[in-house]
Amino acid sequence: MKKLRKASSLLLSLTLLISVLAACGSPNANDEGNANGSNAGTETATSNQAEGVSKEGFPIVSEPITLKMMSQDVGVADWNKMPVLQEMEKLTGIKLQYQNAPLDSFATKKNLVFASGDLPDIFYAADLKPAEQVTYGSQGVLIPLEKYIDEGYAPNIKKIFDDHPDIRKSFTTPDGHIYALPNIDLAAVWYRGPMWYNGKFLKALNAAEPKTTDELYDYLKRVKDEDANGNGKQDEIPLTSVKLDDLRMYFLGFWGIYDEVVYADKDGKVHYTPQEEGYKGYLTFLNRLWKEELLDHETFSQTDEQKKAKGKNNQVAVFNDYFPYFTLGGEPSEDNPLMTPVKSEIADSPVYGKHPGISANGTFAITSSNPAPEATMRWVDYLYSYEGATLFNQGPENLLWKYKNKETHEKEWLPVPGGVDREEYRGTITPNYGILTPGMSSSELSVGLRSDFDLWIDKQNAEKLTPIAKSPYPNVYLTNEEQTEASALLSDLDTYVQQMEAKFVTGQESLANWDKYLAQIKKMGGDRIAELYQSAYDR
Repeated sequence: MKKLRKASSLLLSLTLLISVLAACGSPNANDEGNANGSNAGTETATSNQAEGVSKEGFPIVSEPITLKMMSQDVGVADWNKMPVLQEMEKLTGIKLQYQNAPLDSFATKKNLVFASGDLPDIFYAADLKPAEQVTYGSQGVLIPLEKYIDEGYAPNIKKIFDDHPDIRKSFTTPDGHIYALPNIDLAAVWYRGPMWYNGKFLKALNAAEPKTTDELYDYLKRVKDEDANGNGKQDEIPLTSVKLDDLRMYFLGFWGIYDEVVYADKDGKVHYTPQEEGYKGYLTFLNRLWKEELLDHETFSQTDEQKKAKGKNNQVAVFNDYFPYFTLGGEPSEDNPLMTPVKSEIADSPVYGKHPGISANGTFAITSSNPAPEATMRWVDYLYSYEGATLFNQGPENLLWKYKNKETHEKEWLPVPGGVDREEYRGTITPNYGILTPGMSSSELSVGLRSDFDLWIDKQNAEKLTPIAKSPYPNVYLTNEEQTEASALLSDLDTYVQQMEAKFVTGQESLANWDKYLAQIKKMGGDRIAELYQSAYDR
């Protein structure tokens, strides 16, 4: 489960958001793409034209229909046997045939499907990049959705769009159409899993939380030198990471940057992050930690599981994870504080790149092969209602939960069947587990279900992150011409930046060569990237 949460959050990476287009024409013929033994590729679809589609109430259709759905799959359970999806079929009259692919091969499978033209009727949890939405929307492969939203087939989505017009703008492409739907969580704070302190180390060293980069350095130095875990060995790892992907966004905030690729400052000027002075400050600090063995020297080679093993062995002082006990082990507790972003020499720092409230990529789309788009819109619209979101997030009533007071939406948990972990069991009853799916989330869904630990997390967020939070660069669409140019530039820039980040941090490349690096970035199109995204931002 812990790995899956992380996988889910990494799907939001803006770098992937704009570099996948070049790969869309390179299908992998060896990808089988069926994770759960469902009928993809083995049975002929029986989709049929919907008749009698109702705009209100259930069932949605007067006669049952069957539609093909393609999704990512974490491999926990057969979707045909999931109670949530069985309940949806009974409720709506729409049967689904699942064409699922494992997380690690879904992008390849999706590209193959687009290239072959052998389309499902529905893409679910599809991680559709803006480039894909623009490209396949303009080609007619994905159909415009705004017509069905505005004509009454999606009243819940329409209300969200009316109440939050920026969400509608953020998912409207330059040609004026909406080709995909977002995941919406307006109460979310974390864009990625945050950084945490090992509370035992803070207590053993009688240390207060650092407030500046210098204080953070001093604390990490003490961890290394003063036997923070008390075992008589110098085996402490002050700061650990997996290829810097887990800490980069958080640490960039120490230098006033709140997005890894592009961000807009308070005056609306767009910057390309890897060529900014704050990015140099970030590299300089990590290089200092590396030289003094305060940053784990296995950072660029270890897996997330190996990082967690060090945490469970009580070796790690500062680390990233969704919750601290995922790395340190044990039960949820208030003993390991959320890391307060620290101030650097850069003015107006620190900042924190908060969750924008909507997914960066599309989670749901309807293809041109779908014979019943009106019925399909009714189906997905239910996921944006309180009742539908409850079903998909928590399962059917009286399985994992029940109402204490239905009028106030107060719920309580029930014992988990078999006594297993509740979250892992949830993964067997709903597709909304480990992947970013269409629908909405709100505090109303969890009234009565939140633990003392959940409330402590809320308090930590309110004290440490919310006051300095800024939404990352918004979801914008480039025109086809701009996207083609940006994808080509970023394909080379992303590779170069990633290589140079590792070299600067480990000292293989001296930071005395920063100007040489900067000249190369500009030569490769760093300024042009800022220009392209400035145009999209202004629009």
